[in-house]
Amino acid sequence: MSLRVAIAAPFIQNGSRQLQENELVVALSLDRDWFSPDQSKRLIDVATREGLLEPGDDGLEVTFDPADVTVPDEFVPDEDLLQERSAFERVLDTLVAAGVEKHEAVGAINTLQQDLGVTIETAAVVYARREGIDVSELVPVARAALNDGGSS
Repeated sequence: MSLRVAIAAPFIQNGSRQLQENELVVALSLDRDWFSPDQSKRLIDVATREGLLEPGDDGLEVTFDPADVTVPDEFVPDEDLLQERSAFERVLDTLVAAGVEKHEAVGAINTLQQDLGVTIETAAVVYARREGIDVSELVPVARAALNDGGSS
């Protein structure tokens, strides 16, 4: 399941859009027993790089509305969330979280990539926009890949 869900859970639990880093680490490691404290810090780093968290004067602020996220009772995040994900994986995760079937999205993105002759990241962003799903934070990544002229 998604990084967004793992990050949203502590904010939902605390009824806040902002938490100190140590509060977030405690929520992820001790309260929920999902990760070790070191892994929790790594997850925070990944979420910050992916634009889900923003450092502020009073701690870390979530950049999306946690109330829009459902955390299933049986949810336990996978350790691969601790790995940096490609822009394609991030768009795909957003699409799946919005209810698009993963295999349908991958097939449509691959077709779009071939039809347009663009990178997989660019095709994923175009597909998400066509589906009405906001992935605006990934547009610069797709644009950079397009400007590089490479095709994945």
